[in-house]
Amino acid sequence: MKKAIVMFTLIGVTMASVIAQDFNRAKLDEFFDVLEANDRVMGSVLLYYRGEPIYQKSFGYADRSEKIPLTKESKFRVGSISKTFTSVLVFKAIEEGRLNLVQSIEGFFPELPNAEKITLSDLLSHRSGIYSFTSSQDYLTWNTVPKSREELYQIILAGKSEFEPGTKANYSNPNYVLLTWILEDTYQESYPYLLQKYVLGPLGLNNTYIGEEFSPDQGEVLSYRFLGEWQQESITDMSIPLGAGALVSTPGDLTVFIRALFEGKLISEASLSQMTELRDNYGRGIFKFPFYDHFAYGHDGGIDGFMASLSYFPEKDLAYSLTLNGANMDPNQISIAVLSAFFGKDFDIPQFSDDSFTEEELDAFVGVYGAPGFPLDITIRRQKLALMAQATGQPEFLLEHDEGTTFVFRLANLSIEFQPENDQLTLSQSGMKFVLKKK
Repeated sequence: MKKAIVMFTLIGVTMASVIAQDFNRAKLDEFFDVLEANDRVMGSVLLYYRGEPIYQKSFGYADRSEKIPLTKESKFRVGSISKTFTSVLVFKAIEEGRLNLVQSIEGFFPELPNAEKITLSDLLSHRSGIYSFTSSQDYLTWNTVPKSREELYQIILAGKSEFEPGTKANYSNPNYVLLTWILEDTYQESYPYLLQKYVLGPLGLNNTYIGEEFSPDQGEVLSYRFLGEWQQESITDMSIPLGAGALVSTPGDLTVFIRALFEGKLISEASLSQMTELRDNYGRGIFKFPFYDHFAYGHDGGIDGFMASLSYFPEKDLAYSLTLNGANMDPNQISIAVLSAFFGKDFDIPQFSDDSFTEEELDAFVGVYGAPGFPLDITIRRQKLALMAQATGQPEFLLEHDEGTTFVFRLANLSIEFQPENDQLTLSQSGMKFVLKKK
């Protein structure tokens, strides 16, 4: 559920077909062939132009141990894309006069700090100040265990408040857990029932639902993390993310959903205007993504190794979805390639280095690194002919060799340059550099 930073009639022949012929399909196929040949990514991608799929591709496995290939019908957990669906349900309730944006949540959650100041709008746009339990160091120790509503509510209460409501925005998953409960209490119906009644049923989205236990019989896929080799991820219990991140779907259903949203098939034009209104770069369950001189609205998602992206370009009537169940590269590079192909922009076919180190050479980099004033220790270990890194209290990740003694973790835009002769490393991220010494 992390937020993760990112970003995307007939006259002889359909315009969609014209576009399909114009964009560089062969180069895009080559792009994915190279990724698959180098075992860099597993998932599905779809470009949906004016209501027609003009490019669709699946690559990798739904289950690596059984060698079950992914198909366009494979179902992925799509994490925080769920929030856009939840936001639609809230605006439906507002249109029906059951809720309003400026009402406080005190009547629903009187025990919550600042409940009298937090509005529905604050929850929708992440301006509540409520601490996100997914950021806690212990989150990964309990996220696979079912939680009752009361148990999860007590966890949210324990997180307290990070800032005065309405003063700024900070991404927080409990905002949408609380919205899930508000919807259920308002309608006296379950969230899955409301989702089916107001969104899935009307649009005929038969491959989308709130996940429960992993169900391969329904076409659900496993997720993986690359740590020198692919390892199956643990599975978050869906009693935890709820309307913040529990959705299961396909690229096909996702693109139909977001196009329908902007066509006015789900909420009114006035509601959509409020939903897409930006403040501090946050909409209400949606974000705005730039791509050269174009822009899209959408949301990203990530949970248990699954990564997903959904966007819609109103000016082009173009919907784009990407669902991954494993990535050993920056998934943004995939989106850039696909959208570049559509918009006629150049993009590169990736080249992966064959450079390798011996075990003895890699052992020179192994150790625990830190520095006075730096809040975390960085532990480096060798796994066969690969280097793994882990910051205090955070998940371990694979370092990919870049050049010389520099290794990178592209998902976080992080690089580490080792200086074994000085027993130190230089960590670079987001324009900042830190020199850490081996302890």
